[in-house]
Amino acid sequence: MRITLIHALKHSIVPIEASFARLWPEARLMNLLDDSLSADLARDGGLSDAMTARFLDLGRYAASTGSDAILFTCSAFGPCIEAVARAQAPMPVLKPNEAMIEQAAKSRRVGLLSTFAPTLASMPAEFPASVTIVKKLAEGALTALDRGDRAEHDRLVVEASQDLRDCDVIALAQYSMAPAAALVARATGRPVLTTPDSAVTKLKKMLG
Repeated sequence: MRITLIHALKHSIVPIEASFARLWPEARLMNLLDDSLSADLARDGGLSDAMTARFLDLGRYAASTGSDAILFTCSAFGPCIEAVARAQAPMPVLKPNEAMIEQAAKSRRVGLLSTFAPTLASMPAEFPASVTIVKKLAEGALTALDRGDRAEHDRLVVEASQDLRDCDVIALAQYSMAPAAALVARATGRPVLTTPDSAVTKLKKMLG
């Protein structure tokens, strides 16, 4: 199976490849990176028709290479990804967080921890209404990661997670946060879900 991974942040590549290596090493991966997507979203403050058109172009290109499925890895672009899924049906097109949301939605109170503010604006609406979402931004963590300071990123993520200790489960919204999952679990005593592991597990069930 050939899976196209489409990234809006360069930091997503290593965590998702690590999840595939551990959970589904037989899958063949193709990476597409356009980090101007996240920069333009942060600049514009919201999604636009022009942004959706860019995603549709990426989806068409991925399909043209013979991919069996597309997995997007940046969680702030849900409506754009849904447009790609409609355009490329019946090929599986997964939003980065949908598999994790399916797991998290089994709990009543979910702590949603993010390093990218637009994610906290778009992602909660994807949860069922029966779930209480407690949002938390790990301020400064993504900036630290951008300058190559993983240790500071992880410290800020763990620090922010302390405010979510009253939740049933903590969901890490960005793929780039996945390496900090064990630290968050240890610091909070809560189960921690990561988007890459959940996504790989779902794709393997669908296609493997």
